[in-house]
Amino acid sequence: MKLSDVPLDAVQEYAVKERVCIRPLLRRVMDLETGEAALVALPCQSTRESRCPSCAVRARAVRMHQCIAGWHLDEEPDIPVRPKEPRRLEQVDEDDGTSGRNRSTRRRSDVADLPRRSQEDRTIGQVFHGRDGRTYRPSMFITLTLPGYGRIVPGTGTPQNLREYDYRRAALDALHFPRLLDRWFQNLRRCAGYKVQYFGAVEGQRRLAPHFHVAIRGAIPRAVIKEVTRATYHQIWWPQMNSPVYVDNLPEWDGLDYLDPCTGVPLQTWADALAELEDDEHAQPAHVIRFGRELDVQGLLAGTSDADRSVRYLTKYLTKAVGETYADQAQDPSYEAHVDRLHHEVRWLPCSPDCANWLRFGVQPRKVGPGLVPGRCLSKAHDREHLGVGGRRVLVSRGWSGKTLSDHKADRAAVVREALEAAGIEVESARRMAAEVEAADGGERFVWAAVVCHQGTSAAVLMETVLERRRWREQYEYAKSLAGVDPPVDSRSATASQHSVRATG
Repeated sequence: MKLSDVPLDAVQEYAVKERVCIRPLLRRVMDLETGEAALVALPCQSTRESRCPSCAVRARAVRMHQCIAGWHLDEEPDIPVRPKEPRRLEQVDEDDGTSGRNRSTRRRSDVADLPRRSQEDRTIGQVFHGRDGRTYRPSMFITLTLPGYGRIVPGTGTPQNLREYDYRRAALDALHFPRLLDRWFQNLRRCAGYKVQYFGAVEGQRRLAPHFHVAIRGAIPRAVIKEVTRATYHQIWWPQMNSPVYVDNLPEWDGLDYLDPCTGVPLQTWADALAELEDDEHAQPAHVIRFGRELDVQGLLAGTSDADRSVRYLTKYLTKAVGETYADQAQDPSYEAHVDRLHHEVRWLPCSPDCANWLRFGVQPRKVGPGLVPGRCLSKAHDREHLGVGGRRVLVSRGWSGKTLSDHKADRAAVVREALEAAGIEVESARRMAAEVEAADGGERFVWAAVVCHQGTSAAVLMETVLERRRWREQYEYAKSLAGVDPPVDSRSATASQHSVRATG
């Protein structure tokens, strides 16, 4: 049977078993010196298992490597120095950071003040001495959650009473959860006394509220963490978004502003709305978000089974969208109604000052232009599969490992390349097509061009990619057997390369 006769579904299933990308991006590479053309299949690099299981598993392995690399350090990482930005004269501590207004930075009267400790110039944890003479440098694993919004039926994630459940607050908390996390890290650093570094992931709970798992380098007293969590909040100083002004008859764009459909009067601009809010002495924040009472704090030591298990647990759902983490409940009608009700709130509430949903409340977004329609904001936070969690799933501090995610990918590839070279195995020809390779006259040697496949990737191209991937893996296994090289973190996703080359000319 020819490769072209093999069904694509069967080849994709085989590619997943061989951990090969099932949605490769095809590029045609022309060698200007020889005139030879080659078809190169690049991995799609998706982080979602539902789109490409092979690339998602590989992306998770890199994140695991990044988490391990910075968690239990004994020496300070080499952190790149960034130029300091000029300090804003009108810095607002308790604002959402978007208006630039000079509102009072005094803390709320219903929240206790946080103590400030003198800061030590370090990011690594403190060393403790045991009675047996041994030394310990523990780190921490913390889980932060949001408060409850109504009674939940145990084990189901569904409310006991949909009418009594506070969906609006749940939606606003999900939309602004990243801002609350930023505030928590700011407060934690002030109270911990050193430059706390973190690696965390946002996930969705069964009740649909997001929560946060985070690895902290160094040990902080549990009492301090609890105090910081209770005292952390974030206020959203935005125009009113309780009562929609335009529901069916929407504002119209005239080329400069959005106009009232009946009177033709321009809607209030974002700047005017904030100025009006500033002049109101009795104004209250549009929303205040706080953490819930549930807080889990664990102390861990490097090299223990608990630490290894925590890394796997922290990155467990990174291959899934937020909505896919509770997809196992999708067959329950009551759970589907719960998701639909929360999605209705998330869809129509503003997610940012630039959100098109502001037109619904009679305010023009900060950045206006034609085509803005309430309920059709481009932010993924409004999608049903995200339910408000539209930002980054992984939050990593700048001084975590001293390396970017791209650096960690390069480190893993370097381990494979060095093992092959040490065994005398020539690195695949795809590396010779890199952009930095120059021709004899000093110009670029290879010209890359996208290949548009209207019918998708063919079974023949995908099968050839799988076969070449198997050959590279066999070469790598042989090289490891000769040199005794350990695989990078997860040997199941270690590869000699992620390219597939097929000569076409």
